[in-house]
Amino acid sequence: MIDNKIISVRNLKKFFGEVKAVNGISFDVHNGEVFGLLGPNGAGKTTTIKLLLGLLEPLEGEISILGLNPEREEVQMKKNVGYVSEEPLIFKSLTPKDLFNFIASIRQLDPKEATERVKEYLESLGAAEYYGQMIASLSHGNKQKLQIVASILHEPDLLILDEPITGLDAKSVRVVKEILDMHIEKGGAVLFSTHIMEVAEDLCDRIAIINRGKLVGIGTIDELRLQADKLGASLEDVFLRLTEQDSTVEDIVKKLRNSYKKKIEEMT
Repeated sequence: MIDNKIISVRNLKKFFGEVKAVNGISFDVHNGEVFGLLGPNGAGKTTTIKLLLGLLEPLEGEISILGLNPEREEVQMKKNVGYVSEEPLIFKSLTPKDLFNFIASIRQLDPKEATERVKEYLESLGAAEYYGQMIASLSHGNKQKLQIVASILHEPDLLILDEPITGLDAKSVRVVKEILDMHIEKGGAVLFSTHIMEVAEDLCDRIAIINRGKLVGIGTIDELRLQADKLGASLEDVFLRLTEQDSTVEDIVKKLRNSYKKKIEEMT
């Protein structure tokens, strides 16, 4: 049987003092799938991604990306990986034109082909008009579009996307979804981090739910429903059950409703 694992993570840990940011998680990502990391802010998603990219050193655990070790074989690994960070990490003193010429150079891409590809992507994302403007003058959403184009310009095997659609308009989100679909159709893989349940449910083939650094559920939507004992439930209900927040939310909603009802009664 052919092993089609693009990412393999085993017992991964990363602590910052007493904060257990990532606490013993394990998962695999395969060719041809969008794998989601879903969790509330501070759950450990971004730390996990930085560990995968070799930007942080793990306390314990094993990581394999495309059969490579991110710590020992970082350069070789990054040749085949595209990354979009939660906050745009791009040279703001450049124009998009300068930025993509630089990327094409360090990626050793054909300049003409790279320029044509960039312009096609920017036009599809509604950002072609900013090609000659300073990146520092662009909105957060447009900077995010540049990051997305930069991540796919070299046609990598793996895309690692940390909250990639934050700040994008509905049209651009639809285009990004199509870009991801085409990437998957070519046999690539996507690791997609988000705290928005609807996005995870819409885009991801399988989802790992992370809470307080621990993996509390993993699988397809139907498999997660089984794990949460919530057959037929929405992903929101499953998420709240697996992260042990369902009763808390019910109490909050009940208090809000009672307060609202009391105010209405006082007004009548």
